[in-house]
Amino acid sequence: MSARQRGGSQGSLEEPDDEVMPYSDDETDDELQSEDELERIDQLPEPETRPAPVVEANWSIRANDREYCKRPEFQKKSFLCIKKSRYSGNAIKTYKYNALTFLPLNLYEQFKRAANLYFLCLLVLQIIPQISTLPWYTTLVPLVLVLGITAIKDLVDDLARHRMDKEINNRKCDVLLNGRFVETRWMNLQVGDVVRLKKNDFIPADILLLSSTNPNSLCYVETAELDGETNLKFKMGLKVTDEQLQEENQLAGFNAMIMCEEPNNRLDKFMGTMIWNQQSYALDLDNMLLRGCKIRNTDACHGLVIFAGNDTKIMRNGGKTRFKRTRIDILMNYMVYSIFALLVLLCAGLAIGHTYWYESIGSKAWYLFDGLDQTSSYRGFLSFWGYIIILNTMVPISLYVSVEVIRLGQSKFINWDLQMYYAEKDTPAKARTTTLNEQLGQIEYIFSDKTGTLTQNIMAFKKCTISGRTYGDPASADRGKLVDFSWNKHADKKFEFNDQSLISCIRSKKDAQVLEFFKLLSLCHTVMVEQKEDELVYQAASPDEGALVTAARNFGFVFLARTQDTITIMEMDQEVTYTMLALLDFNSDRKRMSIILKFPNGRIRLYCKGADTVIYQRLAPNSKHKETTQEALDIFANETLRTLCLCYKDISQEEYDAWAQKHQTASVSMGNREEALDEVYEEIENNLMLIGATAIEDKLQDGVPETIAKLAKADIKIWVLTGDKKETAENIGYSCELLTDDMKIHYGEDVNVQLRNRQTQRRNDPQGRTKKLKETFFPESGKNALVITGGWLNEILYEKKKKRRRFRLKKLRKRHTNSNNPPDSNQPIDDWEKEKRQEDFVDMACECGAVICCRVTPKQKANVVSLVKRYKKAVTLSIGDGANDVNMIKTADIGVGISGQEGMQAVMSSDYAFAQFRFLQRLLLVHGRWSYIRMCKFLRYFFYKNFAFTLVHFWFSFFNGFSSQTAYEDWFITLYNVCYSSLPVLLVGLLDQDVNDKLSLRFPKLYLPGQQGSLFNYRNFFISLFHGIFASLIIFFIPYGAFLQTMGQDGEAPSDYQSFAVVAASSLIITVNLQISLNTSYWTFVNCFAVLGSIALYFGVMFDIHSAGIHVIFPTTFTFTGAASNALRQPYLWLTIILTVAICLLPVICIQFLYQTIWPSVGDKVQKNRKKYELEDEEEERRKKKPSFVRGGRSRRSAYAFSHSRGYADLIASGRSIRQRPRVRPELRDSIREVPQAENI
Repeated sequence: MSARQRGGSQGSLEEPDDEVMPYSDDETDDELQSEDELERIDQLPEPETRPAPVVEANWSIRANDREYCKRPEFQKKSFLCIKKSRYSGNAIKTYKYNALTFLPLNLYEQFKRAANLYFLCLLVLQIIPQISTLPWYTTLVPLVLVLGITAIKDLVDDLARHRMDKEINNRKCDVLLNGRFVETRWMNLQVGDVVRLKKNDFIPADILLLSSTNPNSLCYVETAELDGETNLKFKMGLKVTDEQLQEENQLAGFNAMIMCEEPNNRLDKFMGTMIWNQQSYALDLDNMLLRGCKIRNTDACHGLVIFAGNDTKIMRNGGKTRFKRTRIDILMNYMVYSIFALLVLLCAGLAIGHTYWYESIGSKAWYLFDGLDQTSSYRGFLSFWGYIIILNTMVPISLYVSVEVIRLGQSKFINWDLQMYYAEKDTPAKARTTTLNEQLGQIEYIFSDKTGTLTQNIMAFKKCTISGRTYGDPASADRGKLVDFSWNKHADKKFEFNDQSLISCIRSKKDAQVLEFFKLLSLCHTVMVEQKEDELVYQAASPDEGALVTAARNFGFVFLARTQDTITIMEMDQEVTYTMLALLDFNSDRKRMSIILKFPNGRIRLYCKGADTVIYQRLAPNSKHKETTQEALDIFANETLRTLCLCYKDISQEEYDAWAQKHQTASVSMGNREEALDEVYEEIENNLMLIGATAIEDKLQDGVPETIAKLAKADIKIWVLTGDKKETAENIGYSCELLTDDMKIHYGEDVNVQLRNRQTQRRNDPQGRTKKLKETFFPESGKNALVITGGWLNEILYEKKKKRRRFRLKKLRKRHTNSNNPPDSNQPIDDWEKEKRQEDFVDMACECGAVICCRVTPKQKANVVSLVKRYKKAVTLSIGDGANDVNMIKTADIGVGISGQEGMQAVMSSDYAFAQFRFLQRLLLVHGRWSYIRMCKFLRYFFYKNFAFTLVHFWFSFFNGFSSQTAYEDWFITLYNVCYSSLPVLLVGLLDQDVNDKLSLRFPKLYLPGQQGSLFNYRNFFISLFHGIFASLIIFFIPYGAFLQTMGQDGEAPSDYQSFAVVAASSLIITVNLQISLNTSYWTFVNCFAVLGSIALYFGVMFDIHSAGIHVIFPTTFTFTGAASNALRQPYLWLTIILTVAICLLPVICIQFLYQTIWPSVGDKVQKNRKKYELEDEEEERRKKKPSFVRGGRSRRSAYAFSHSRGYADLIASGRSIRQRPRVRPELRDSIREVPQAENI
């Protein structure tokens, strides 16, 4: 589908408008039709299009009247009988604890975790003397350590939130109180207050703009906090407030009533009415200053607080904060529950064994009489709890401490990674959470914003074609060098161009068409200029226009000033002023703009620029170079450049006079004014003469295509979710190589048809509700792409207003059951069918190689993420940079914020933050993969070593009458997980890597095991369990067999309990430490030291606590006096230890050898050829060259480079926003610069 093919709607009442962003975020009762109205609609014989219902205002504010909001009718219940105002205060609160609630609330949250509660119960059991088999401190010390570390971490996080809240709430602004402006804190603002804001101030609440120091109350704002864009947008006060509310005393007497919609999260819509002096005035989003934006290029402005605090749109867009847990976390909890169930079964079996043993043997052996009159059943009951305590190390509390330490270390490695540090803005990568690192190695879907995430939102003039000749191609001979603009004192030093021949042509003035080309660029635009600090500052309605005017400036045509009816430019050092007769502004239907100018010599000429699809339809038959320009446009399109065609037309005075009269009539038309103006514009915009075309690059962030390609090879699917227009989003899709020429693109209408066909097929199948349809939507999976707008998304997923949908479903079900007519194929019969429709859409989208959703709202972004999570059970990651991405970031399993811009809302809600999209490949393919491998290896080994340690008690119980006797010394049990076996496995969890970072990036397929979850699952868990059982059998029975009928060198039998405990413990420590050595892929001095040091530490501590000296000091605590020195001086026992260790490890070595030889994994193969690959990398870096552009392939129309909303034409034509024309001094012109552009929202 190289060209867009619109499928039939099959009965759709109205196709969604691709240009309009749907309002699907919040539903309020006043916007919904009543059930009775829906019944009336339901009874209509034929469906018809109805106008939207009029919005009734449920939110009322009186200016300068704080008491109005405290009236009883505005009170609502908050807790029990306590009432508070429905109007929120302006203070915000994001922290969880305060000084009084921290300890109880934090402990409550921690003991909600099953493991912590389990160990607390164990501690209570160990305090009971009758069943205590281990000292209480063996559980208390680790438990306090875990609770303390977690509490400190939570406290540090919450203190950071306290500081941020305090900093924001204590910002200062001026508020009108008692007739004069006084400085106050943000937290003290209330709804209805009149505030004064100054240049560079952040806006403290959602405010209705009343007046400003700019002419006609124009106010520029920067919305970086909202959408990540740094280009400026303008807001405008009502004419009546601008004229009557400039002075302090006028503002003090302002008592208007504002009736508007309730607080909601729609960043693109506001509706209200101002009633003042018995007159009503309509309010919309252009009159609103939203919290989080910043006042720019406006000395001061006044406004009325409409929404405050948590009612503001930016806070409403925050979404619900979700507690995120990794898949491994969830799996680990289930495994802990499994271990606990196994523990209970083992203890119950051992308790039953003790009951029968005491009944048959224990009660009859005189030497076992303890003087207690207890039945065998009661003794079995006590034995059960005793074994619960002894075998509790199957679920060790040190597991949770170790996991937290490893995650903290991995987070620090991300923070310290210099290859993810962005020096240009001094921004390092930041792991804002420590609990999700291993989930980075399991990502299957990435949802990305476009503006500021994939792109820099910076436009660059790259190429042009004039009179059939193309300029700026670096591949051409002698054109690859950058042009020297030193001859032009007005040139922008940042501007770069690759073709010196164009400069030579301009300076020689031989080609009139070239001069006309750049004259058009300097005149045909809506850029505004103002004098600021001895400079001229440009304000453009879009970055495209700013780039074109800047290009004209560099090539010698400098835009200097404009008034309501004149434009002044500098043409090759000569100042010329043109009279502007008419400005025909851009809109999304026209896709072009024109300007009619009178030259100083009296000639009238129309200049026009626009998308080639509309310009070519309006060219004169005798226009030249149409074919060559079309060829150039195709080449530009293949290079994903944004194109504009430039043309002109000479107009006679008589023709202009006749047209001007029609234009005047249309401009004052009260009905359908826009349509009337478009018709008049059509009359004059014809028979145009083509000059050429421009090619602008919407600069991607560095490394975006390479990153997307790498992630695609790792089988990670990338979806782009953006509020931009379809053409822009599709163009960026090609630029970043998400879309390719061999892909078949499917649009919303095509998708709708396919989904309806699937719905009809399911309805016609008698088993449709039980049988899952297996056929795919597309024959060639992966060679398809989906480009869908927000309107079509709502249509496809039936995401209409909630109450309306519920009523409609109810009526449809009623109609279907009471009538023989078939159900409407366009609507779902019930919720099941709606869910199947959503599932079908997700299945279809997942068959595509790329998915782009454009013109989507923040809530739609979050809904798309939720759908994939729900129906694909996939691990998702969202990445964005603005407040409109916050909901998506919070909804995904992992949220990434792009930092380094002034907008930090996305970063504050994210789990990870960095400055450039390209760092994502390193975050996932290196840090994520390593973290996943390390955590899996750590958990497998941890379970193994604790099963091997604990189950020795189980085998020992068969030889001690199931009497809850421990097989080891108490202090060994206490220190085993803390000192003797913790450090080596911790270092593996922190430092291990199967291949280095370069090879991880070179072979993205290494990422696949994480997505499949193949390194840690129930299969691996049971392998660890059986490995531990095998090791415990060997560690118990080989020393046990060796001790039977054994004689030492001194003629004494060393077969006492304490010697056996020493030998078993020594065998265990050496085995588990050598086992972790076999599992280590990346050896450092630290790993080697940890393994040998742990073994040495064990022997050192054992000899100390078995010494006579410590026994004299603590005779009841240290009872194994001389056991170690007595046992380990026997060579026979050393041979026993060596044999035990060898038998434990030999099968593991054999299995690992066979697997790496016969069934090697991708990682094994890469590791085997590591040296070869490293040499190849070095060789490739030496001979690497930038690939030249290859022409050919399917021709594709690039997006037209233009504003995606109306420009400043209305302001310019009305003269409202124009200051008196500044006299441009020569020294000013030397310092012309371009600032972030303004865009009307």
